[in-house]
Amino acid sequence: MSYYSRVVFSTLHASAVGRFSKVKPTQVLQSFPATLHKRACPKLSTSAAAANAEKALSFNYVIVGAGSAGCVLANRLSENPDDSVLLLEAGPKDMLLNSKRLSWKIHMPAALIYNLSNDKYNWYYHTTAQKHMNNRVMYWPRGRVWGGSSSLNAMVYIRGHAEDYNRWHNEGATGWDYEHCLPYFKKAQAHELGPNQYRGGSGPLHVSRGKTDHPLHHAFIEAGQQAGYLFTDDMNGFQQEGFGWMDMTVHKGQRWSSASAYLRPALTRPNLKAAVKTLTTRILFEGTKAVGVEYMQKGEKKKVYANKEVIVSGGSINSPQLLMLSGIGNADDLKNLGIPVVSHLPGVGQNLQDHLELYVQQQCTQPITLYQAQQPFLMVKIGLEWLGRFTGYGATSHLESGGFIRGHPGVTHPDIQFHFLPSQVIDHGRVNPKIEAYQVHVGPMRSTSRGWLKLKSANPQDHPIIEPNYLSTDIDVWEFRQCVKLSREIFAQEAFDKFRGQEVQPGINVQTDKEIDAFVREKADSAYHPSCTCKMGQPSDPMAVVDPQARVIGVENLRVVDASIMPSVVSGNLNAPTIMIAEKAADVIKGLPPLHEKNVPVYRAKAQR
Repeated sequence: MSYYSRVVFSTLHASAVGRFSKVKPTQVLQSFPATLHKRACPKLSTSAAAANAEKALSFNYVIVGAGSAGCVLANRLSENPDDSVLLLEAGPKDMLLNSKRLSWKIHMPAALIYNLSNDKYNWYYHTTAQKHMNNRVMYWPRGRVWGGSSSLNAMVYIRGHAEDYNRWHNEGATGWDYEHCLPYFKKAQAHELGPNQYRGGSGPLHVSRGKTDHPLHHAFIEAGQQAGYLFTDDMNGFQQEGFGWMDMTVHKGQRWSSASAYLRPALTRPNLKAAVKTLTTRILFEGTKAVGVEYMQKGEKKKVYANKEVIVSGGSINSPQLLMLSGIGNADDLKNLGIPVVSHLPGVGQNLQDHLELYVQQQCTQPITLYQAQQPFLMVKIGLEWLGRFTGYGATSHLESGGFIRGHPGVTHPDIQFHFLPSQVIDHGRVNPKIEAYQVHVGPMRSTSRGWLKLKSANPQDHPIIEPNYLSTDIDVWEFRQCVKLSREIFAQEAFDKFRGQEVQPGINVQTDKEIDAFVREKADSAYHPSCTCKMGQPSDPMAVVDPQARVIGVENLRVVDASIMPSVVSGNLNAPTIMIAEKAADVIKGLPPLHEKNVPVYRAKAQR
């Protein structure tokens, strides 16, 4: 993914450097129409007004986090002009001077590595040392900008499998089965191939297919079929299983984040305000009723109040962190940090799940990989073409093909995912490739290891302790061994004969199970899919944090809506499911009947390969 070195765009970067203005709550309300302000702030009695003068600054909904879910909620909840909505984001806007060209590091799809490599728009988290992975500390980038991680990710649009959502329903998230989730995927989506039984055609989230027509992508899809697997024409449709072309959240050569899809089109509404560089420090309660939030801006504490609800959409790390800072979590842990307990919910921060992946890399005998695109002259040419027309090699993330397979007998739907890239990635792209090479990103989709996160301190600016507990079960180790063997099998097919050089990684010296296991422990890394830390379930489940309406159990007027409420991780990337969750939750919050599509056909494997 590190296609172009920082040298190419140094001049552009120098011209784009600047700080985004910080919006004070008082400034937010200055332009707020008096009628809406009056609706948002009902007239208080004389005695109450004196005691609660601060509450003049209030909105019907206060949403914490302008990421993949928060942008959706801000749009959908502000559709009603009678509802005032405030969206708080810890990071800056995603555009400088309202220009995508000046903000090319975010909006040029091929430039995605820049923001994964620094903390300007990135929380830049790290895990504890992983005892089952040679005590390695793992890097977890997460978005801190309008759009959240949808402004940093690789733009892969994968929904997961229908059985993931049926499993959610069975795990206690009633009403979140596939028949109730598919309509919200479709509602969100505008696929360039048009609508059908599985695709949406008129939603705000533009989805497209790759345009490079690269011969190595064709070779990968053909090799998958030569190895005995299926071809699929839509991984998000009837048949996830197989090899084919992947969907991407790229529109007209530009990253199409949730900020582009949902937030910016809604900012013209007078009842929606979005503030940046506001770090929410705690949720305010009266008893067990959430009434607002406290946040930091320019080093000063501020408060804003919610007349209807506070909605936390900070993501799978920030959301449980904020709940715990606010007194919702394991009571003993909170007391040890001197945090007053509002509600004992031991599941907050537990059930942490992520996808690990590794790269199997092969040297390419022809000069057709993205290695050449990093030469200075070509980098300038690619950059100028994108800046001028939003076309060319800068207009894609280059993760245009992939696949899903079942890794062992007894598995009913795919549990291994492949992303193919006609380039080489080293250390999250922070080290430039040295040779012509191609690679496949591969990893199990439903690992059994479970982790947790806890507060390091009561200071909101301290990152929490993140313990994913990777590779802590024997089956997870076995599955990764299979991933390596099956990837090698695919790369050995005839389709790659005219391109195949020496294996770069793991390398010819890694052959035995013991050697493969050692390679996995040393080289596997996060696919950036943390989830499930505020698990959705029934109130009778002691580890559930929110109920199927996304309401935090044990308190009032508080919801969590983001990837943290997944009961279990889906079989694929997380951005599309997170946007679906927010679309569905918005209807719940507005009191609308849930969308439902009955008897949607889904491919069922007849026998294990």
